[in-house]
Amino acid sequence: MAGRGGRRRGGAGQKAGGESAGRVPDDPEAAAREACLRLLASSPRTRAQLADALRRRNIPDDVAEQVLGRFTDVGLIDDEAFARAWVQSRHAGRGLARRALAVELRRRGVADETVNDAVEALEPDQEERTARALVDRKLPGTRGVDPDKRMRRLVGMLARKGYSPGLAFRVVKEALADEGADPDDLPDDPEPLD
Repeated sequence: MAGRGGRRRGGAGQKAGGESAGRVPDDPEAAAREACLRLLASSPRTRAQLADALRRRNIPDDVAEQVLGRFTDVGLIDDEAFARAWVQSRHAGRGLARRALAVELRRRGVADETVNDAVEALEPDQEERTARALVDRKLPGTRGVDPDKRMRRLVGMLARKGYSPGLAFRVVKEALADEGADPDDLPDDPEPLD
């Protein structure tokens, strides 16, 4: 009877799928294909992310490269499409600016040229509209706070999302002025962030 302390399929020291920890699978190509398909079924991945996963599963580099090449050829791996979708999704969902999006894509192993193409698709006016929407959403929660502190908090929020200091400062200053703050009472330059 296998209760809570029962053995996993394959016995002690083996991973699901029959691979021993630290050992090359019996059929590395089949193991690589299976691992890639399983990972891609859960969410889109970059080629670099899949290569890292195969390395952790002790798939030889030449086999991994062959499988990844085949998956790329048939369109299951497409870093350009991944990057474009990532930029649109993360900008719309989290309000991230070009700079933050580029950092995230590079962390996922997307090539610089692909990153640049993807973030350039984000129009500057779209980025500014998103910054304004973020400030508008956060602005009511800062009412009653010292104007300088309020400015720093809002500019800091935009900076953490990758917006340039100039854009962040301008958008926040305009939002505060629209709310009735005297522009002359607002700081001229952004101060160090909280």
